[in-house]
Amino acid sequence: MGTPTKLYALCSLLLAFLFPFLNSLQLDGGKLCRPEKHASLFIFGDSLYDPGNNNYINTTTDFQANFGPYGETFFKYPTGRFSDGRVIPDFIAEYAKLPLITPYLHPGYHRYIDGANFASGGAGALVETHQGYVIDLKTQLSYFKNLARLFRKKLGHAEAKTFFGRAVYLISIGGNDYLVPFNSNSTVLQSISKEDYVDMVIGNLTTVIKKIYKKGGRKFGFTSMLPLGCLPFTKVLKPGNTGACIDELTTLAKLHNRALPKVLQKLERELNGFKYSIADGYTAFSERINNPSKYGFTEGKIACCGSGEYRGILSCGGIRANEQVAKLMWSGTSNVTGANYNLKALFQL
Repeated sequence: MGTPTKLYALCSLLLAFLFPFLNSLQLDGGKLCRPEKHASLFIFGDSLYDPGNNNYINTTTDFQANFGPYGETFFKYPTGRFSDGRVIPDFIAEYAKLPLITPYLHPGYHRYIDGANFASGGAGALVETHQGYVIDLKTQLSYFKNLARLFRKKLGHAEAKTFFGRAVYLISIGGNDYLVPFNSNSTVLQSISKEDYVDMVIGNLTTVIKKIYKKGGRKFGFTSMLPLGCLPFTKVLKPGNTGACIDELTTLAKLHNRALPKVLQKLERELNGFKYSIADGYTAFSERINNPSKYGFTEGKIACCGSGEYRGILSCGGIRANEQVAKLMWSGTSNVTGANYNLKALFQL
């Protein structure tokens, strides 16, 4: 019969050939084609993780990346990723020996045995964030629930729960919620404190985590909020800005980064088997902005492409540091991951 890895590869090849004849949910024939310790990857979030889901929704070009020069360095064509190449989950999938996780909404792909990517550029934890233009976190969760029902139908309740228990769940959300008050006519921060607003965002995220847990999810990966006020895109929001960071945005990011670990520690105590990793994205991006040459970059304060001041008006986007951050998430030590686990350890559990 051969080793599980070879058998899995053979099954994948056969299924690729037979794809047009399979049912809508492709599970590689159940147990036969799935190595016992196979861990899938399920992804929720925003533009940092979106592989092109926004290609398949009714939205505007402000929330899409299906035109050049997006995708120019790796795929050689725009895939819908908000990057010149790959996004962070693409690298994580590679390290986990998984194929690229295709957009969940892609109409011709249903290989969910390896996982699914529900992320949507512009999405937030709050339904109101860019409402009508993106797939908010609550809707992403509904897609996952639909998928969970299909797995239970195909595999049975017990095996489906085991499958979801082995999987790793990557979540990147919140940045857009904090950007909206500065990028629109929103008055939300005039009627609510910054602390309460962050609590709303974290509260919605916590609800989603608990519902994924209820479906069997046990292993979660996060990054802390980036230094939002210092990104080229956000600097152009402040008319006449001389290059300084927007302190109000940075404050929200720091409040988020103080609140999230506390919530995750609480969940770890309350939910049996709950495990998590949280990479220090704030420090990672701050260091690359302030000391670009140390990390192989020539410029840290101006976007690699775009228009306007700091090239911050999005027309190509992409943070080429994605691979470096993915490596920190994958194999970083506890001072980087902020927990007992990095993503590599979670996949091996």
